[in-house]
Amino acid sequence: MVSVKIKLFANLRENAGKSELIVPGDTVLDALKMLTESFPLLKEMIFENECEEPELCGYINVFVNGNSIHHLDGLTTKLSENDEIAIFPPVSGG
Repeated sequence: MVSVKIKLFANLRENAGKSELIVPGDTVLDALKMLTESFPLLKEMIFENECEEPELCGYINVFVNGNSIHHLDGLTTKLSENDEIAIFPPVSGG
């Protein structure tokens, strides 16, 4: 498995108590599973429900090296050593 950096923003960062960390994972889903195993509070913030095929919450945006996974292969996007995943929850304000 490769090691990737995950950057957390807003309430995800607050709940994890960290803004970034390194996790192993060959796909985006692998890396997110490792993240949510380490920080169980994030699981319900990132994934819709407990099912066999995990689904991101509709309001969560995940980027790999600045590219939305919606424009890549979604959760099955393959990762390379030192890739960077950024996870953005909804942000409001004015």
